[in-house]
Amino acid sequence: MSELIGVVGESGTGKSTACRTLDPKDTAVVNCVGKPLPFKGWKKNYTKFEGKTGNYFASDKTADILKFMKAISDNRPEITNLIIDDWQYTMSNEFMRRSSEKGFEKFTEIGKNAWSTLNAGKALREDLKVFILTHSDTVPGEFGAKPTIKIKTIGKLLDDKINPAGLFTVLLFTNVETKDNGEVEYRFVTNNDGTYPAKSPMDMFADKYIPNDLGLVVKTMDEYYG
Repeated sequence: MSELIGVVGESGTGKSTACRTLDPKDTAVVNCVGKPLPFKGWKKNYTKFEGKTGNYFASDKTADILKFMKAISDNRPEITNLIIDDWQYTMSNEFMRRSSEKGFEKFTEIGKNAWSTLNAGKALREDLKVFILTHSDTVPGEFGAKPTIKIKTIGKLLDDKINPAGLFTVLLFTNVETKDNGEVEYRFVTNNDGTYPAKSPMDMFADKYIPNDLGLVVKTMDEYYG
């Protein structure tokens, strides 16, 4: 059984950039929107997937992504890190393509597709880590309660019936901190700090806030599980 890891945050808070520290030799990327990866040299290190070669695949269609995930799991043993970047666009782009459809059936199908991707991310090769990089959503609290930050979805099926956060053992949230000297620090929240509902196994991370560094996350997880 593969390991499913979530990285959640607003656009521009360091999710995709966190991939910069992963070794391209053992990493594959699904780019759901096809935008350039935000770090130097990515085109040289991430080349088009051609079955036995290449480690980069651009698609926002769930069926194609599932095929790619299975191909990596079955045929590419050197790949141990699989990134699905901007996962929320598999839902929002499908919604826009189907916006003229009436009724609620499309929401059920969109929710099922999203659920299928998350479940597939837990059912691949045992040594494979699957990172879901996706946007957050802030839900206003009722009667003056504090707003809630969650994984952004389409419709209520996933939130009401599945609760995507519950499928992750490690769920990191991005946080951008501006220091007194004006320096901006991009970091991950590793456990619930009262604002971000992050989670990870007990004592996996020594600190509640760590650099936005997926190489560090992989190293820490490998050392923790032994």
